[in-house]
Amino acid sequence: MARGRAAGESVSGGPRASSGVSHVFATPCLGEPMLVAGEVHTGLLRGRDPVTPDQARCLLDLVVGEPVLVSHRPIAYVRSPDIPVGVDCGIGGTRRVRGIGTALQHATLTGGHVVQGSAATTLVPADGAARRPWSHYLTRPGVIETLGRTRWDEVAANLSGPERPGDALDLGAMAGRTADRVQRSTSRSGPARLRAARTRLRWTARVGEEPGIRFSVRSDGLRLLDLSVAGVRPGPARGLTALAEDIALHDWLLSTVLEIVGKSAVGVIERHAALQRLLPAIDYLLHLWMPGARGDEMSEAVWAALDRLAGFARQWETLVHRIRDQLSAGAVEALAAARPR
Repeated sequence: MARGRAAGESVSGGPRASSGVSHVFATPCLGEPMLVAGEVHTGLLRGRDPVTPDQARCLLDLVVGEPVLVSHRPIAYVRSPDIPVGVDCGIGGTRRVRGIGTALQHATLTGGHVVQGSAATTLVPADGAARRPWSHYLTRPGVIETLGRTRWDEVAANLSGPERPGDALDLGAMAGRTADRVQRSTSRSGPARLRAARTRLRWTARVGEEPGIRFSVRSDGLRLLDLSVAGVRPGPARGLTALAEDIALHDWLLSTVLEIVGKSAVGVIERHAALQRLLPAIDYLLHLWMPGARGDEMSEAVWAALDRLAGFARQWETLVHRIRDQLSAGAVEALAAARPR
C-alpha cells in the first residue's frame, strides 16, 4: 500500500471552527468513553454501464439468509448485510492496549456504478482486566473491548493516521476485501467508458468531547477524517459509518470529476474532442451529488462544517458550471456550423 507525503488541501477545525454545529452534536451520551473508527474504500464498479437495481441486489447478497437493503429515493442505493469479523490484536499501534471483539464490514452500491467497501467498529473499555470467552464478544457485534490503560486521544490518532503497524487493527484491509469481493462478483464485459482510481477514507469519531472536525487529503488516495462529538444516541456506529461513507462517496466524486475535467484538455484540443472526454462524467457522475441525502441533523452539521473548511460544494459547483459552459459553447458552435451560408 503506497503512502506519501500530504498533498492537496488539509483542513481542520476545533471547537471554534465548529461553532454553530456543536448544539446539533450535543445529544444524550451513552455514559462511557468510547471511540468509533472505520475505513471506507470507494471506486467504480467494473463494466461499461451501471447495473440495474436487481443486478445490484444480487451483487451485494453477501450473507445467505440476510436481507439486502435497496433504496430508490432520493438516489439508487443498495447495501449488503453486515459481516462480523473477529479481532484480537493491538490497538493504536501498541501492544500495551489490546482489543478483542468484532468489527462489521459491508458493501454499498450507489447509482449502480460506485461501489464502496466499509468496515467500522466501536471501541469501549472492558469491564475487567481479563479476557473473556468469545461467546461474550459475539453478543456485541461491532464492538471491540480494550484491555489495558487506554488513552483515547492516542488511540484515535494512531487509528486515523497515515501509517499503521502490521500487527495493529487494520480496518482498511477489511474494507478492501469487501470491495474486492463485489468487484470479483461482476461478470460484465466490454470496454469501460470511465476509469477512476480508488480512494480510501480512514476515519475516527471520538465520543463525549467538544465538537470538532479535521479532514485532509493525501497524494496516495488516502483521506483522513477525525471527528469529535459531544454525545450520540444509542447505537452510534451505524449513523457515523453512514456519514463517513457519504463523505467518502462525495470526496471520490469530486476527485474523479476533477481528474476528468483536467484530462479533457479544455482550450487545448478541439472542443468536440474535449466534450467527448467529458461525456462519461455527464452520463454517470454528475447526478450522484447529494451530500447528506440520507443523513440526520448531525450529518447536516458535519457537512456544513466540511463545506466551510474544505469547500466541497463550492469546488463541485465550479466543476459542474465549467462542464455546462463547454456544453453550451459546443451547442452554439454546432448551430453556427449547421446554419446555411
